[in-house]
Amino acid sequence: QGQLVESGGGLVQPGGSLRLSCVASGMTSSNRIMAWYRQAPGKERELVAMITRRGGTAYGSAVKGRFTISRDNANTNTVFLQMNNLKPEDTAVYYCKWEIQYSSVVYWGLGTQVTVSS
Repeated sequence: QGQLVESGGGLVQPGGSLRLSCVASGMTSSNRIMAWYRQAPGKERELVAMITRRGGTAYGSAVKGRFTISRDNANTNTVFLQMNNLKPEDTAVYYCKWEIQYSSVVYWGLGTQVTVSS
């Protein structure tokens, strides 16, 4: 059974940085995509960033230029989200997602809270 474990969330002041990590275990695919989503109270879950097995990336418009998704080349089932210049509106629960492209196979992590506040 696949499992995703996120870590690295916390409280940070506006303008600060955080680095989230997500480790996937128990699943593998040559066509996998890993992504970060977030959900703020009262809002829908939205895409933050994604990375394909081949290293292609894409970002949500709200975070482009401030956040960077990357992976551990020694273990491509581990991804990171470097978040710089954080704003109060970035406050949300951040979820890691693992999926096989063009299939119904999807795994979600339990999420990690990020709070940006002075």
